Amino acid sequence: MRPGLYVVGTPIGNLGDIGRRAATVLGQVDLVLCEDSRVTGRLLAHLNVQRPLLAYHDHNGERIRPQVIERLVAGERMALVSDAGTPCLADPGFKLVRAAAEAGIEIFAVPGPSSVIAALSISGLPTDRFFFQGFLPVKRGERLKVLGELAPVPGTLVFLEAPTRLPQTISDCLEVLGDRPAAMARELTKLFEEVRRARLTELAATLAGGPALKGEIVLLIGAGAPKVADEAAIDAALRDALAEQKPGRAAARVAAATGLPRDMLYRRALALK
Repeated sequence: MRPGLYVVGTPIGNLGDIGRRAATVLGQVDLVLCEDSRVTGRLLAHLNVQRPLLAYHDHNGERIRPQVIERLVAGERMALVSDAGTPCLADPGFKLVRAAAEAGIEIFAVPGPSSVIAALSISGLPTDRFFFQGFLPVKRGERLKVLGELAPVPGTLVFLEAPTRLPQTISDCLEVLGDRPAAMARELTKLFEEVRRARLTELAATLAGGPALKGEIVLLIGAGAPKVADEAAIDAALRDALAEQKPGRAAARVAAATGLPRDMLYRRALALK
């Protein structure tokens, strides 16, 4: 193995999904950078591998990165892993990859499982174009703003979400994006794997009437079908909505009907108000 940083995909649940090359790399590197040493320790034990581990995550990345880069420059071989799936997707790994590239260090991809790609492949939604958002903002106002920005994206939208926030997220998606086809993939490759494919209204009703969900969740929402509307028609629709609702909700209603960006409609609604 050549010196450098190896970005290694690891199982998202089923340990049998570890790739042969990934197992070889993890067994030969000088150091494994991981989010949680307990999680990665169990994987290495499954592989019957003993390697030094160093925690690298959001809370210590700024402090740890310089010493990691220094050791890589000196010729060490390191593996970067996340708790599950492919590193650098919705985790701090990309900052290390960027720093390594700037330092002239070789970086090698060791592909493996990804919850995003796995969910897309079985969602039944179009996969030729998709946009990975990751986690939406926790605060509702910021979440609605981001959804408004995503409304015109001409592809499947992919989100990661916590089970406790999923009902509210789907409700907000309905308000801003309209009733689109969707899929909810939960606990992929694990014992209680589940995929629900339905329109957002149906998913919302199912969640409201069923037990609370647990586990890792990927929410996928199909692209909207934007309708062409001239400025006069848009203003008329906004005025109708403003007669019944505040500007934010009026903009969301017209966004759902037209496929136009909610933030743009909100600014116009304020002007009309």
